Amino acid sequence: MNIFSTFFALILYETNFYGEIVNYFDMVNTVTLKTVQRVSLPTLTTSEDLATTLKIQTVILKSIHDFLYKEGLIQLMPVILSPITDPLSHPVHKAEIDYLGQKLQLMKSMILHKQIAIAKLEVKGIYIVSPNIRLESGEKYLSSDKHLLEFSQVDIELRNGTSEEFMSLLEDLIVYIFSKLQIDCKEELARLGVDLGGPSPPFKRFSSHQLKQQFGDDFEKQISLMEKEPFWITDFEREFYDKEDPASKGHYLNYDLVYPEGFGEGLSGGERDFQYDILLRKLMERKQDPKDFTYYMDLAKSGSLVPSAGGGLGVERLVRFITKKKKISEITPFPKIPSKKILL
Repeated sequence: MNIFSTFFALILYETNFYGEIVNYFDMVNTVTLKTVQRVSLPTLTTSEDLATTLKIQTVILKSIHDFLYKEGLIQLMPVILSPITDPLSHPVHKAEIDYLGQKLQLMKSMILHKQIAIAKLEVKGIYIVSPNIRLESGEKYLSSDKHLLEFSQVDIELRNGTSEEFMSLLEDLIVYIFSKLQIDCKEELARLGVDLGGPSPPFKRFSSHQLKQQFGDDFEKQISLMEKEPFWITDFEREFYDKEDPASKGHYLNYDLVYPEGFGEGLSGGERDFQYDILLRKLMERKQDPKDFTYYMDLAKSGSLVPSAGGGLGVERLVRFITKKKKISEITPFPKIPSKKILL
């Protein structure tokens, strides 16, 4: 021990608040002052207020459970592996394994499973706190401050629900969460310097088509920076299962919940198409192979799916909005960020 302390000094470095990889230590010869060895340590977000943020997250999740239980929804456990998952409307790297000759994918979203489950269960609605894996592709995501490769969302689906019913439910849920935080997290919010306030339903609504004409392709960011409370953007052309408006071809009964102050989209959802002929047409229009969704399409063909409406509320994005963190990596101990090396 004496010999070691005579010739070597141990210099430690920590991660920064954004989870960026600066965590290592140097072993330095104290005689020559040269680094003998540099050893990397696992990345761990070490923000001093992370525990405060996670207390707020705990209250948010409990509030969601309490509210949805009171509304008569039942909780399902998440699906992690499946032959089918959400195709999404933007490219991602494949996350799949070959298990005993069967191709299984890591879950991007439980949308198809929700539709199947709600059709089988005679209940008002279901919800799942669902872990998702999305290996984002493209420069837009590599430089994003709101994307994680793994994240959780509260996936909700209402049997025979409409977009109006779902948006009303979500507005009441957001108001309930804010009211519980104001009671249970006064000290934590004060510690973070957050004046929470409270949104007032009904939330504003904007058409994606009108916003695109006004602001161009970057309309979500522009309108988010302008608004002071959560709001809805409706009518997106995207995944094949979102219901097309029967009265207006090319328009859709779907929606995004968007946070103000530049925090952006926090939930995506919509009414669901469930009839086989319509789903098949929309798959072909999007140049997607129906064989990638065989079991789901077989159920649709047999008339086993039902009308529903739902959406996925991102947990980390909601926590980030409420705590006013600059980057989403600040609100989780083990952030996995596009373009960053993963050590844990």
